[in-house]
Amino acid sequence: TWYQIGPGRYVYSGLVQIKTPAAPPASPPTAPVSPPAGGEKWIEVILSQQRLLAHEGNRVLMNTLISSGKSRTPTVRGEFRIYVKYRFTRMSGPGYNIPNVPHAMYFYGGYSLHGAFWHNNFGHPMSHGCVNMRLKDAAWLFNWAPVGTRVYIH
Repeated sequence: TWYQIGPGRYVYSGLVQIKTPAAPPASPPTAPVSPPAGGEKWIEVILSQQRLLAHEGNRVLMNTLISSGKSRTPTVRGEFRIYVKYRFTRMSGPGYNIPNVPHAMYFYGGYSLHGAFWHNNFGHPMSHGCVNMRLKDAAWLFNWAPVGTRVYIH
């Protein structure tokens, strides 16, 4: 048996272990437990400001506007890790079906950081829970952040 992991991409089922992500914390901490050691890369999403910051240790390398989930489809809060990245992927759910979503970095179940070509209203909640980014910002972040990068959303 093979699993499709992307357009034209498959992996043998014997190499796959399916894990159910842990539920996000009921009330997230107000700051990361501790700043990452040394120059570890990590991503911070500040929902109240609709901002994303890319950190390397204590240095901020990117500070940009995003669009998080609307009130009826909120973005999860907590600390996660990017577990898979797709240069392009299809995203679908109730009320949407979007092919070729660029630079998707999944961090919790179906939630991801990704580029959004269908709107230019960054700074305001617009999504079904994902973190929408300008195309150039999503491309930069995709190339900068490896799988395993910490994502802290508060």
